[in-house]
Amino acid sequence: MPELPEVETVRRQLQPRLPGRRVLEAGSHPSAKFTPATEVTGAAFGDVGRRGKFLLLSTDDGRELIVHLGMTGVVRFGGPEPELDDPYLRAWWRLDDRTTLEFADVRRFGRLRVVPAGDYSSIPTLAVAGPEPWDPELTPKRFHASIKASKRAIKTQLLSQRPVAGVGNIYADEALWAAEINPKVTRVGLDRATVLLDEVRAALERGLEGGGTTLRDYRNVEGGTGENQKRLAAYGRAGEPCLRCDTTLVSDVIDARTTTWCPACQRR
Repeated sequence: MPELPEVETVRRQLQPRLPGRRVLEAGSHPSAKFTPATEVTGAAFGDVGRRGKFLLLSTDDGRELIVHLGMTGVVRFGGPEPELDDPYLRAWWRLDDRTTLEFADVRRFGRLRVVPAGDYSSIPTLAVAGPEPWDPELTPKRFHASIKASKRAIKTQLLSQRPVAGVGNIYADEALWAAEINPKVTRVGLDRATVLLDEVRAALERGLEGGGTTLRDYRNVEGGTGENQKRLAAYGRAGEPCLRCDTTLVSDVIDARTTTWCPACQRR
């Protein structure tokens, strides 16, 4: 599933092209997850934002089109007319510059929503999201307090989006490996929480530098793949040697998410 680096890469590619473009016509798959696409017909797009793993496309009438890419969602620009023969096309917006903004999604786990700007009460995951990773107010003490408030495994807490927004399975594994913290522990002291926060930020920064991580489906707006998959130290490497100590990495399912770690470096 696209995480902060992948969604931010898409945002950065949309920002130079989308603001000011007016929607002349829109259409969607009949699923209620995609029909909100038509609600912005006639509006002009403004700045393209991001909150956690969500794209926020502002409009000139005080609303936002919220886009969640799900597992396989792709936002792209097409020609003057939408590619209606694409079996995975879920939504499209014909723009006044003779291009079409399209949302394709093979597995249909993505979703769209139109809300008053800044009102995310109808999107629970977004409404409760914690601070952005580089928010100056996200101090180690605040991060530690959020972790301390839960008795769940630290990996699960990171995926909840509450301690910090935008972290998913890939970057959680990477940050925990770098911080030498076992993903199953439920208690992390302030010192280790400080290290973990630093490594979360570092993992996300590496992902951004690499244009995201493409394991199978992720594509950016221009159709390109990310490069960060070449730099992964933990995620997806179960059975391979740890890059730090050469111990064989192991994996297990933690709260329904496959997790990889080093049993030597990341002891409980």
